[in-house]
Amino acid sequence: MNLSIPGFDHRRIAVDEQVSLHTAVGGEGPPVVLLHGFPQTHLMWRHVAADLAADHTVIVPDLRGYGASDKPAEAGPDTYSKRTMANDIVTLAERLGHRRFALAGHDRGALVAVRAGLDHPEAVSHLAILDVLPTLDMWEVLRGADAKVAFHLYLMAQPPGLPERMIAASADEFFGFFLDAWTKAPEAIPGPVREAYLRASREAVPSIVADYRASAGIDVEHDRADRERGAQLRMPVAVLQQDWGAALGYDAAAVWRAWAPDLDHRLTGAGHFMAEEDPSLVVKVLRDLLAR
Repeated sequence: MNLSIPGFDHRRIAVDEQVSLHTAVGGEGPPVVLLHGFPQTHLMWRHVAADLAADHTVIVPDLRGYGASDKPAEAGPDTYSKRTMANDIVTLAERLGHRRFALAGHDRGALVAVRAGLDHPEAVSHLAILDVLPTLDMWEVLRGADAKVAFHLYLMAQPPGLPERMIAASADEFFGFFLDAWTKAPEAIPGPVREAYLRASREAVPSIVADYRASAGIDVEHDRADRERGAQLRMPVAVLQQDWGAALGYDAAAVWRAWAPDLDHRLTGAGHFMAEEDPSLVVKVLRDLLAR
């Protein structure tokens, strides 16, 4: 299997003095940036990106700390804050010639995308979110025994040392658990792609943990400050997610509407890896959003 997006060029683009992002770029037209989730790389967008490239410039990076992008050591809470990672993406787009662009993110990439929309509304024209809640709301809905579904969030929130050692000791089993448990269509992640995700993840344990650790600390602080000042996502927003609200007892559309008044909220029967499990649906949601 060709483990790249057909017709896309691959580049390394510096976004600050210490970090360059491995980035696939293809197509021509209005720019769209696609951000991957955990435990994946830019490759998760291979089907969606190829479709959108028919009439868009599609930019698909590996996030800082993931895949073939640079993985700076965690020097403090800012290293992997979503604010820092969002700055990476805005800088990346600018260096490719785009000061304004549509942005879609899945899972961890969706949290980066939300932060980019809040911090850089002049840059983000449209925002699509796949299968997450904003960081602050995520922690607020996780409670009691139901929170066991997100055990990894609590593990990786711990101080540096123990979580990194525990995960590195059984990296393929740890990351493979999520690839298996979170999909309803295992064939959507064929063997070579699965192995690419496992290899990339086992080579990035410290930076992946640092990303999650930031989401239990500085990212919550940033979200809380925005909530207190009434900040909202003013661009058109589309959210596609599983029915976690029914499972965990909250109104997902209401949670999102508090942040995004111009909201298209949809539920899907696909699993978490919906860009691979049901790429035609994801493309439709994105194209509907881009037409708004």
